[in-house]
Amino acid sequence: MNKLQSGLLFSLTGITAAASLPSCTSQKKAEEQKPYNIVYIMTDDHTAQMMSCYDKRYMETPNLDRIANDGVRFTNSFVANSLSGPSRACMITGKHSCANKFYDNTTCVFDNTQQTFPKLLQKGGYQTALVGKWHLESLPTGFDYWEIVPGQGDYYNPDFITQDNDTIQKHGYLTNIITDDAIDWMENKRDKEKPFCILIHHKAIHRNWLSDTCNLSLYEDKTFPLPDNFFDDYEGRPAAAAQEMGIVKDMDMIYDLKMLRPDKNSRLRSLYESYIGRMDKEQRAAWDRFYGPIIEDFYKKNPQGKELADWKF
Repeated sequence: MNKLQSGLLFSLTGITAAASLPSCTSQKKAEEQKPYNIVYIMTDDHTAQMMSCYDKRYMETPNLDRIANDGVRFTNSFVANSLSGPSRACMITGKHSCANKFYDNTTCVFDNTQQTFPKLLQKGGYQTALVGKWHLESLPTGFDYWEIVPGQGDYYNPDFITQDNDTIQKHGYLTNIITDDAIDWMENKRDKEKPFCILIHHKAIHRNWLSDTCNLSLYEDKTFPLPDNFFDDYEGRPAAAAQEMGIVKDMDMIYDLKMLRPDKNSRLRSLYESYIGRMDKEQRAAWDRFYGPIIEDFYKKNPQGKELADWKF
Protein backbone atom coordinates (compact mmCIF):
# COMPACT_ATOMS: atom_id res chain seq x y z
CA MET A 1 0.00 0.00 0.00
CA ASN A 2 1.52 3.34 -0.98
CA LYS A 3 1.43 6.53 1.08
CA LEU A 4 -1.46 8.03 -0.85
CA GLN A 5 -3.64 4.96 -0.35
CA SER A 6 -2.71 4.83 3.31
CA GLY A 7 -3.61 8.48 3.77
CA LEU A 8 -6.96 8.05 2.03
CA LEU A 9 -7.88 5.09 4.20
CA PHE A 10 -6.95 7.02 7.32
CA SER A 11 -9.16 9.95 6.29
CA LEU A 12 -12.11 7.75 5.40
CA THR A 13 -11.97 5.74 8.59
CA GLY A 14 -11.84 8.97 10.57
CA ILE A 15 -15.33 9.83 9.35
CA THR A 16 -16.96 6.74 10.81
CA ALA A 17 -14.44 5.61 13.34
CA ALA A 18 -16.70 3.41 15.42
CA ALA A 19 -18.01 1.40 12.48
CA SER A 20 -14.85 1.12 10.45
CA LEU A 21 -12.20 0.47 13.08
CA PRO A 22 -12.77 -3.29 13.52
CA SER A 23 -12.81 -3.96 9.77
CA CYS A 24 -9.66 -1.91 9.27
CA THR A 25 -7.92 -3.83 12.04
CA SER A 26 -8.90 -7.12 10.44
CA GLN A 27 -7.73 -5.89 7.04
CA LYS A 28 -4.40 -4.78 8.48
CA LYS A 29 -3.85 -8.18 10.12
CA ALA A 30 -4.67 -9.93 6.85
CA GLU A 31 -2.19 -7.74 4.99
CA GLU A 32 0.50 -8.39 7.61
CA GLN A 33 0.03 -12.15 7.28
CA LYS A 34 0.13 -12.15 3.46
CA PRO A 35 3.61 -13.13 2.20
CA TYR A 36 5.57 -10.50 0.32
CA ASN A 37 6.36 -10.95 -3.36
CA ILE A 38 10.10 -10.72 -4.00
CA VAL A 39 11.65 -9.13 -7.10
CA TYR A 40 15.45 -9.42 -7.00
CA ILE A 41 17.24 -7.38 -9.70
CA MET A 42 20.97 -7.86 -10.28
CA THR A 43 23.06 -5.56 -12.49
CA ASP A 44 26.45 -7.06 -13.25
CA ASP A 45 29.69 -5.24 -12.36
CA HIS A 46 27.69 -2.13 -11.48
CA THR A 47 29.81 0.15 -9.32
CA ALA A 48 28.10 2.29 -6.70
CA GLN A 49 29.52 5.52 -8.15
CA MET A 50 27.38 4.92 -11.23
CA MET A 51 24.12 5.09 -9.29
CA SER A 52 23.01 8.59 -8.37
CA CYS A 53 21.42 7.36 -5.14
CA TYR A 54 25.04 6.80 -4.02
CA ASP A 55 27.03 9.36 -6.02
CA LYS A 56 25.64 12.25 -8.07
CA ARG A 57 28.90 13.27 -9.78
CA TYR A 58 28.69 11.04 -12.83
CA MET A 59 25.31 9.53 -13.50
CA GLU A 60 21.56 10.05 -13.20
CA THR A 61 19.59 6.90 -12.44
CA PRO A 62 16.10 8.07 -11.42
CA ASN A 63 14.47 4.64 -11.37
CA LEU A 64 17.16 3.13 -9.17
CA ASP A 65 16.95 6.23 -6.98
CA ARG A 66 13.21 5.74 -6.62
CA ILE A 67 13.75 2.19 -5.38
CA ALA A 68 16.44 3.41 -2.97
CA ASN A 69 14.22 6.20 -1.64
CA ASP A 70 11.42 3.73 -0.91
CA GLY A 71 13.70 1.14 0.66
CA VAL A 72 17.06 0.65 2.34
CA ARG A 73 20.41 1.71 0.90
CA PHE A 74 23.49 -0.25 1.98
CA THR A 75 26.60 1.89 2.54
CA ASN A 76 28.91 -0.50 4.38
CA SER A 77 28.29 -3.98 3.00
CA PHE A 78 30.68 -6.63 1.71
CA VAL A 79 30.46 -9.68 -0.56
CA ALA A 80 31.66 -13.16 0.32
CA ASN A 81 33.44 -13.46 -3.04
CA SER A 82 34.08 -10.79 -5.66
CA LEU A 83 34.18 -13.07 -8.73
CA SER A 84 30.98 -13.35 -10.74
CA GLY A 85 30.03 -17.03 -10.50
CA PRO A 86 31.37 -17.59 -6.98
CA SER A 87 29.59 -14.46 -5.74
CA ARG A 88 26.32 -15.73 -7.20
CA ALA A 89 26.87 -19.12 -5.56
CA CYS A 90 27.43 -17.44 -2.18
CA MET A 91 24.28 -15.35 -2.50
CA ILE A 92 22.00 -18.16 -3.59
CA THR A 93 23.25 -20.65 -0.97
CA GLY A 94 24.08 -18.33 1.91
CA LYS A 95 27.41 -20.16 2.22
CA HIS A 96 31.01 -19.13 1.66
CA SER A 97 32.85 -20.55 -1.35
CA CYS A 98 34.67 -23.09 0.81
CA ALA A 99 31.27 -24.55 1.71
CA ASN A 100 29.36 -24.29 -1.58
CA LYS A 101 32.48 -25.46 -3.51
CA PHE A 102 32.19 -22.98 -6.39
CA TYR A 103 35.55 -21.22 -6.25
CA ASP A 104 36.17 -19.59 -9.63
CA ASN A 105 34.72 -18.85 -13.08
CA THR A 106 36.84 -21.30 -15.07
CA THR A 107 37.13 -24.71 -13.38
CA CYS A 108 34.02 -25.19 -11.23
CA VAL A 109 30.52 -26.51 -11.80
CA PHE A 110 27.90 -25.51 -9.24
CA ASP A 111 26.40 -28.44 -7.29
CA ASN A 112 22.74 -27.72 -7.96
CA THR A 113 21.56 -30.37 -5.48
CA GLN A 114 22.55 -28.25 -2.47
CA GLN A 115 20.19 -26.07 -0.50
CA THR A 116 19.36 -22.63 -1.88
CA PHE A 117 16.98 -19.88 -0.83
CA PRO A 118 14.67 -20.40 -3.89
CA LYS A 119 14.21 -24.03 -2.79
CA LEU A 120 13.31 -22.90 0.71
CA LEU A 121 10.84 -20.40 -0.72
CA GLN A 122 9.26 -23.17 -2.79
CA LYS A 123 8.76 -25.19 0.39
CA GLY A 124 7.09 -22.13 1.88
CA GLY A 125 4.54 -21.98 -0.93
CA TYR A 126 6.29 -19.52 -3.25
CA GLN A 127 6.46 -19.74 -7.00
CA THR A 128 10.02 -19.02 -8.10
CA ALA A 129 11.56 -17.81 -11.36
CA LEU A 130 14.93 -16.85 -12.81
CA VAL A 131 15.54 -14.86 -16.00
CA GLY A 132 18.93 -13.78 -17.37
CA LYS A 133 22.53 -14.50 -16.42
CA TRP A 134 23.21 -17.57 -14.26
CA HIS A 135 26.95 -18.19 -14.80
CA LEU A 136 27.16 -21.30 -12.60
CA GLU A 137 27.68 -23.91 -15.37
CA SER A 138 25.07 -26.40 -14.11
CA LEU A 139 21.37 -25.85 -14.86
CA PRO A 140 19.23 -24.00 -12.31
CA THR A 141 17.22 -25.93 -9.72
CA GLY A 142 14.70 -24.61 -7.24
CA PHE A 143 12.86 -22.57 -9.86
CA ASP A 144 9.40 -23.20 -11.27
CA TYR A 145 10.40 -21.19 -14.33
CA TRP A 146 13.81 -20.27 -15.67
CA GLU A 147 15.45 -18.99 -18.84
CA ILE A 148 19.18 -18.25 -18.78
CA VAL A 149 21.95 -17.06 -21.08
CA PRO A 150 24.89 -19.43 -21.66
CA GLY A 151 27.96 -18.30 -19.72
CA GLN A 152 28.37 -14.54 -19.90
CA GLY A 153 25.68 -14.09 -22.54
CA ASP A 154 25.70 -11.79 -25.58
CA TYR A 155 24.39 -8.24 -25.72
CA TYR A 156 22.94 -8.46 -29.23
CA ASN A 157 20.48 -11.11 -30.42
CA PRO A 158 21.46 -13.40 -27.54
CA ASP A 159 21.02 -17.13 -27.04
CA PHE A 160 18.93 -18.44 -24.15
CA ILE A 161 18.82 -21.91 -22.58
CA THR A 162 15.25 -22.86 -21.73
CA GLN A 163 13.72 -25.39 -19.35
CA ASP A 164 13.14 -27.66 -22.35
CA ASN A 165 16.94 -28.03 -22.48
CA ASP A 166 16.87 -26.19 -25.78
CA THR A 167 18.99 -23.22 -26.83
CA ILE A 168 17.14 -20.53 -28.75
CA GLN A 169 18.16 -17.16 -30.15
CA LYS A 170 16.10 -14.06 -29.42
CA HIS A 171 16.23 -10.89 -31.48
CA GLY A 172 16.99 -7.63 -29.76
CA TYR A 173 19.13 -6.16 -27.02
CA LEU A 174 19.80 -8.38 -24.01
CA THR A 175 18.74 -5.96 -21.24
CA ASN A 176 15.40 -5.32 -22.96
CA ILE A 177 14.79 -9.03 -23.57
CA ILE A 178 15.51 -10.03 -19.97
CA THR A 179 13.28 -7.24 -18.66
CA ASP A 180 10.41 -8.02 -21.03
CA ASP A 181 10.56 -11.76 -20.33
CA ALA A 182 10.57 -11.17 -16.57
CA ILE A 183 7.58 -8.83 -16.78
CA ASP A 184 5.75 -11.30 -19.03
CA TRP A 185 6.21 -14.05 -16.45
CA MET A 186 4.96 -11.85 -13.62
CA GLU A 187 1.95 -10.61 -15.56
CA ASN A 188 0.92 -13.62 -17.64
CA LYS A 189 2.61 -16.90 -16.68
CA ARG A 190 2.70 -17.25 -12.91
CA ASP A 191 0.02 -18.59 -10.59
CA LYS A 192 -1.68 -15.44 -9.29
CA GLU A 193 -2.88 -17.31 -6.20
CA LYS A 194 0.68 -17.84 -4.92
CA PRO A 195 3.33 -15.41 -3.68
CA PHE A 196 6.32 -15.27 -5.99
CA CYS A 197 10.04 -14.63 -6.07
CA ILE A 198 11.75 -13.74 -9.33
CA LEU A 199 15.48 -13.24 -9.87
CA ILE A 200 16.13 -10.85 -12.78
CA HIS A 201 19.82 -11.18 -13.60
CA HIS A 202 21.16 -8.67 -16.12
CA LYS A 203 24.49 -8.97 -17.92
CA ALA A 204 24.82 -5.18 -18.19
CA ILE A 205 26.96 -3.35 -17.42
CA HIS A 206 29.60 -6.08 -17.66
CA ARG A 207 32.56 -5.78 -20.02
CA ASN A 208 32.80 -5.37 -22.96
CA TRP A 209 30.16 -2.65 -22.73
CA LEU A 210 28.01 -2.89 -25.85
CA SER A 211 25.10 -0.52 -25.36
CA ASP A 212 21.80 -0.55 -27.19
CA THR A 213 22.05 1.39 -30.47
CA CYS A 214 19.51 3.94 -29.24
CA ASN A 215 21.86 4.85 -26.36
CA LEU A 216 25.22 5.03 -28.13
CA SER A 217 25.45 8.82 -27.91
CA LEU A 218 23.81 9.15 -24.49
CA TYR A 219 26.88 10.63 -22.74
CA GLU A 220 28.70 12.24 -25.65
CA ASP A 221 27.99 15.69 -24.24
CA LYS A 222 29.40 14.81 -20.81
CA THR A 223 33.03 15.05 -19.65
CA PHE A 224 33.99 12.88 -16.70
CA PRO A 225 36.85 14.23 -14.55
CA LEU A 226 39.89 12.03 -14.14
CA PRO A 227 40.17 10.53 -10.62
CA ASP A 228 42.95 11.98 -8.50
CA ASN A 229 44.75 8.62 -8.44
CA PHE A 230 44.28 7.85 -12.15
CA PHE A 231 48.03 7.71 -12.80
CA ASP A 232 48.86 5.85 -9.57
CA ASP A 233 52.00 3.70 -9.99
CA TYR A 234 51.03 1.40 -7.08
CA GLU A 235 54.47 1.77 -5.51
CA GLY A 236 54.80 -0.51 -2.49
CA ARG A 237 51.54 -2.31 -3.29
CA PRO A 238 52.46 -5.28 -5.50
CA ALA A 239 49.05 -6.98 -5.18
CA ALA A 240 47.23 -3.88 -6.40
CA ALA A 241 49.78 -3.42 -9.18
CA ALA A 242 49.17 -6.98 -10.41
CA GLN A 243 45.52 -6.37 -11.29
CA GLU A 244 44.58 -6.58 -14.96
CA MET A 245 41.71 -4.09 -14.95
CA GLY A 246 43.63 -0.87 -15.49
CA ILE A 247 42.33 1.61 -18.05
CA VAL A 248 45.81 2.64 -19.17
CA LYS A 249 47.51 -0.73 -19.51
CA ASP A 250 44.72 -3.27 -19.91
CA MET A 251 41.86 -1.65 -21.82
CA ASP A 252 41.93 -3.17 -25.32
CA MET A 253 41.70 -0.65 -28.15
CA ILE A 254 39.35 -2.82 -30.21
CA TYR A 255 37.61 -5.17 -27.78
CA ASP A 256 36.88 -2.49 -25.19
CA LEU A 257 37.09 0.80 -27.08
CA LYS A 258 35.69 -0.37 -30.45
CA MET A 259 38.47 1.18 -32.56
CA LEU A 260 38.15 -1.53 -35.22
CA ARG A 261 39.80 -0.91 -38.57
CA PRO A 262 40.93 -3.48 -41.19
CA ASP A 263 44.61 -2.59 -40.79
CA LYS A 264 44.59 -2.64 -36.99
CA ASN A 265 44.88 -5.60 -34.65
CA SER A 266 44.75 -6.33 -30.93
CA ARG A 267 44.84 -9.32 -28.62
CA LEU A 268 41.05 -9.48 -28.31
CA ARG A 269 40.02 -8.32 -31.79
CA SER A 270 38.54 -11.66 -32.90
CA LEU A 271 36.39 -11.85 -29.78
CA TYR A 272 35.03 -8.35 -30.39
CA GLU A 273 34.27 -9.22 -34.01
CA SER A 274 32.31 -12.26 -32.87
CA TYR A 275 30.20 -10.03 -30.58
CA ILE A 276 29.31 -7.41 -33.17
CA GLY A 277 28.91 -10.18 -35.74
CA ARG A 278 25.67 -11.10 -33.96
CA MET A 279 24.08 -7.80 -34.99
CA ASP A 280 21.56 -7.64 -37.80
CA LYS A 281 22.03 -5.17 -40.69
CA GLU A 282 20.05 -2.40 -39.03
CA GLN A 283 21.85 -2.74 -35.69
CA ARG A 284 25.26 -2.84 -37.37
CA ALA A 285 24.46 0.18 -39.53
CA ALA A 286 23.56 2.22 -36.43
CA TRP A 287 26.73 0.99 -34.73
CA ASP A 288 28.96 1.97 -37.66
CA ARG A 289 27.29 5.37 -38.06
CA PHE A 290 28.21 6.20 -34.49
CA TYR A 291 31.69 4.67 -34.22
CA GLY A 292 32.88 5.36 -37.79
CA PRO A 293 33.68 9.07 -37.25
CA ILE A 294 35.22 8.36 -33.83
CA ILE A 295 37.50 5.69 -35.31
CA GLU A 296 38.59 8.00 -38.13
CA ASP A 297 39.31 10.86 -35.75
CA PHE A 298 41.19 8.63 -33.31
CA TYR A 299 43.64 7.17 -35.83
CA LYS A 300 44.12 10.59 -37.43
CA LYS A 301 45.14 12.18 -34.12
CA ASN A 302 46.96 9.03 -32.90
CA PRO A 303 47.18 10.06 -29.20
CA GLN A 304 50.05 8.65 -27.13
CA GLY A 305 51.11 8.47 -23.49
CA LYS A 306 48.98 10.41 -21.03
CA GLU A 307 46.91 11.84 -23.85
CA LEU A 308 45.94 8.29 -24.90
CA ALA A 309 45.19 7.37 -21.28
CA ASP A 310 42.92 10.40 -20.97
CA TRP A 311 41.22 9.52 -24.28
CA LYS A 312 40.57 5.96 -23.07
CA PHE A 313 38.94 7.25 -19.90
